[in-house]
Amino acid sequence: MTGEEVVNRFSNEIDYLEFARVFDKAVKVEKIKGGYKVSTREGKQHEAKALIVATGALGRLLEVPGEKEFMMRGLCYSAVSYAPLFIERVAVVIGDTMLALRSTAELASIAQKVTLIAPTHGELSSSMGQRVLEAKNVEVLEGFRVEAVLGDEYARKLVIAKGDDKREIEADAFFVELELEPQSEIVAHLVERDELDRIVVDCANRTSDEGIFAAGDVTNVVAEQVLIAVGEGAKATLTAHEYLLQLPK
Repeated sequence: MTGEEVVNRFSNEIDYLEFARVFDKAVKVEKIKGGYKVSTREGKQHEAKALIVATGALGRLLEVPGEKEFMMRGLCYSAVSYAPLFIERVAVVIGDTMLALRSTAELASIAQKVTLIAPTHGELSSSMGQRVLEAKNVEVLEGFRVEAVLGDEYARKLVIAKGDDKREIEADAFFVELELEPQSEIVAHLVERDELDRIVVDCANRTSDEGIFAAGDVTNVVAEQVLIAVGEGAKATLTAHEYLLQLPK
């Protein structure tokens, strides 16, 4: 079952819970006496004794010509999800973060060839970086940046450049693995975040504010996998429920 199928299944299960759903966007969270006030884009306000923050993280885009046209058509944003499809095939990973290195190592274990386009040295000096550099079927193009994505119905080539050195590189698929941007700003004034702006949680999904809980890729327990996020969400819900039960009436 794919992540999309899991999400659709859950969506279908809660369709009848109209009283518990609000189709709006939270834009502000304030701490008030006895709990929290959440303001929405449509100007409405909701009060609660506890909050679960599950706002996720967005992958940074390349922002080059051709990206929008070929997004999810040969140009993807999660190598871990698609790695099993690349046995003896050719793949390109774009990024210089630990996420990009893990994706490269994962693909290298089954692909015919993997090219890592690393705009900066990034994490290449780490143990994972050394493993990638030593892999026989991995080519690292350090210092190159993507200038365009080319193709027909699907992405077929990248135009990359490093100074005056401009090249076209072909592959069966291209994976963008740049920094994830946790969507935690809405509670930044209320909870502790780490150096990557992820909400810091304990093993029960508690944050530094006793009435706020968090789950998924917005937290420092990040794995880019729907099933892990689902499990974290279940934990956060149980912990929040326990918190509410012990509040004075």
